[in-house]
Amino acid sequence: MDITLLEVLVKNVSKVSFARDIRPLFRSVDIEHMKGMEILLDDYKYMSDATNGYQNAQRVYDSLTGKTEPRMPPNGPYWSKDKLDLFENWVKGGCQP
Repeated sequence: MDITLLEVLVKNVSKVSFARDIRPLFRSVDIEHMKGMEILLDDYKYMSDATNGYQNAQRVYDSLTGKTEPRMPPNGPYWSKDKLDLFENWVKGGCQP
């Protein structure tokens, strides 16, 4: 039986962890820069806030992909598709700690 990449991603969506997988993706310089805009990249409670439909995480994702400006991180290097997919899977999996 062949397992597609999509099936692997779907099965692993809920296993993405903020502490283990997402937080380490942000550099110290990115965290400090975004604090000035009241975006707390290293704060799990902020990033996983479900009361607003995960809008904080979605706003960060949109900035990482370039959907909204300014794109993160400022002046690059921009995240690879693998990192963006990991972040997206974290959100889809309910922003697990």
